[in-house]
Amino acid sequence: MKHKRGLLLVLPVVLAGLGLAVLPYCGGMNLDLDGSGEGNASGSGSGSGVGLGDIANAAANCPNLASVSAISRVNFAKEFGVDARAAGRLEAALKASVELKNLSRSVEADLKGACGRLARDLGANPGNSARSACNAAANAIKQLKAKAGGKFKLSIQPPRCAASMDVMGKCAAECDANITPGKVDIKCEGGKLSGKCDANCSGSCEMNAGASCNGTCEGTCTAGFSGRCDGECEGKCDGSSTRGKASCSGKCEGKCHAGAHGSCTGSCKGECKINGSARCSGTCTGGCSVEMKAPHCTGEARPPKMSAECEAECHARVSAKLKCVPARVAVSFVGAKDMKAAGKLRAALQANLPAILKVSIGMKNKLIKTSGQIKTVVNGVKGSIKAMTSGSANQAARLTTCVANPFKGAFDAATSLQANVKVSVNVQASASASAGTN
Repeated sequence: MKHKRGLLLVLPVVLAGLGLAVLPYCGGMNLDLDGSGEGNASGSGSGSGVGLGDIANAAANCPNLASVSAISRVNFAKEFGVDARAAGRLEAALKASVELKNLSRSVEADLKGACGRLARDLGANPGNSARSACNAAANAIKQLKAKAGGKFKLSIQPPRCAASMDVMGKCAAECDANITPGKVDIKCEGGKLSGKCDANCSGSCEMNAGASCNGTCEGTCTAGFSGRCDGECEGKCDGSSTRGKASCSGKCEGKCHAGAHGSCTGSCKGECKINGSARCSGTCTGGCSVEMKAPHCTGEARPPKMSAECEAECHARVSAKLKCVPARVAVSFVGAKDMKAAGKLRAALQANLPAILKVSIGMKNKLIKTSGQIKTVVNGVKGSIKAMTSGSANQAARLTTCVANPFKGAFDAATSLQANVKVSVNVQASASASAGTN
C-alpha cells in the first residue's frame, strides 16, 4: 500500500502544477490507483474502484458529463469561459460522444445475445463478449456444414433498417438554435419512406402477424402458394408430391415454410409486395394515399444545414433508434449425409441469424459512418480548445481534463462498433458460404 499513498500525495501536486482547481474531494472515495479494485480511502474495504481520470475530474471540479441529460444542464459558456458558439460545439460534441457510447453498448449486447444463442445451439462455448460469441458461432457453422455434407443453400431476404424522421427533426431543433421546432424540413435521401398508412399503401406491406396478400408474398405462406420456395415446400414440387416438407428447386404449390416468392391465397407472414395499392395493417414502405404517420427513411434522414457537431449528435441518436424489419432466412440441404446435423444447423440459423444480419447488413453502413463523423468532430473540438478559451492556460487545462473521459469513450465506442460489425460480417460469410457434396 506504500506506493498507493505516494501516488495520492503526488497527484494533487501534479494537478496543481497544471493550473487545475484542487478540491478536498477524496474523503470516502474508493481510490483504485493501481487498477486492482482494492483501494479505499475511507478504509471501508473493497468496492468498485475510481480511476485516475475520475480523480482528475474531481480535482478539476468538472461538471457531470456522464449522460445527455446531465450535459444539457451545464452552462458551458459560464463554466469554461467560452463564447456561445464554442459552448454549442462543446455541448453537441459531448452529447454525440455519449450517444455513440450508448449505441456501442446496445450493439454489443444485442450481438452478444444473438451470436451467443447461435453458438450454444450449435454446441459451442460463446465466451463472454460479442466478439468471442460470434467467432465461436462462425467456427461452429463451418464444422456442422462439413458434418452434414450434401449441398447447402442459404437464402436471405435482407433486413431493412429505417431512420426516424421525427427523431432527427427533434434532435436538430434541440441542438441548433437556428432551427425552429416543429418546422424542420427533414428529407429522405437514397431510400423510401415507411410508416403507418391509414389509407391505401402502394409498395410493400410488412405483415409479421400474417394476413392475406394481394400481390407477391415473401416469407411464409400457409396455403394456396404458387411460386419459388427457398425454404421447405409442402404440397407439390414441379407437379410431384413432396410427401411432407422438402426442398424444392422448381415450382412449389401448396405451402412454403420460409423463403416464399410467389402468390399466396392463404396467410402470408412476412412482406407482401402489393399489386397496385391496398390497405396495410402493418408497416407500409413506399407510398401512402394520405400522410404517413411516424415516418422513417430506409436511406438517410437528412436534416437542414447545421453544424458538424449537431449533425454528428443527431445521426448517433437516430442510429440508436433505428426501426428494423428483420431479415428472413431459409436454409435447405440436398443430399445431406447427416440429417440430424443438417436439421440442427437449419434450425439454429433460421432462429438466430436474422438478429446478426441486422448488424452485418441493416446497420453496418450507418454505424461506420456515424462512428467516423463523431471521431472527426471530437478531434476538431479537441484541437480548438486553446482558441475556445481565448488562450487562458488554466481554463484550457481544466477543459481538456473535463472532456478527456467522454471523448476517450467516443473513440473506444467507435473501435468497438467497428470490431463488432466485422465479426457479424464474418458470421454472415460463414453461413453464406456454400458446402459441396463430401
